[in-house]
Amino acid sequence: MTSLVIFGGTGYAGANIATEALRRGHSVTAVSRSGGNVAEGATVRRGDVHNEALVHELAADADVLVVAIPASPVDGLGLIDAVPALINAAAKHNTRVGVVGGAGSLHVAQDGPRLVDTPEFHDEWKPEALSHAAVLESLRDGGEQVDWFYVSPAALFGSFAPGESTGNYRTGGDVLLTDDDGRSEISGADYALAFVDEIEQPAHSRQRFTVAH
Repeated sequence: MTSLVIFGGTGYAGANIATEALRRGHSVTAVSRSGGNVAEGATVRRGDVHNEALVHELAADADVLVVAIPASPVDGLGLIDAVPALINAAAKHNTRVGVVGGAGSLHVAQDGPRLVDTPEFHDEWKPEALSHAAVLESLRDGGEQVDWFYVSPAALFGSFAPGESTGNYRTGGDVLLTDDDGRSEISGADYALAFVDEIEQPAHSRQRFTVAH
């Protein structure tokens, strides 16, 4: 049994990951700023990833710290501000870090522009996409002391487009995955399937990878 702490465990991605991990018999602690609904069987803690003392406390008994929160600033603090403490806590307690990333930093083709830099990318999505891109770069630049992984979903992913749960997924690297019709999508359940598969069978140490149908 693996012990997971999920920051953002009541959100869309975090709740799906919690449900899948619990289904496989793992232990889950869901951390949320406001409480809320959690997957049945999870332990609930109120708090957030910017509380360094809490991060260290939870990392001491966890195998994996999962970060499933928006990257844009909330109350003046963005996810990138929490990265140093996450790395320090994970290094001290020999805990792996898994990040629910964004699709905007994926390239639309090999040697092509990032999705966020294309004309079609909506302006209102850019702050979150660029904040997540900065988190990824911070991990790449300073995360050598811990085992981390960062999972970018397909372009269409979220509670607004839950999609179909197929029980299957494809993986890629830094290039956006699309199907034969040019669509790029993944359901919450299948994203969680890929995420927990990576926890159980690590294949992307200190890497970003992407998943799609």
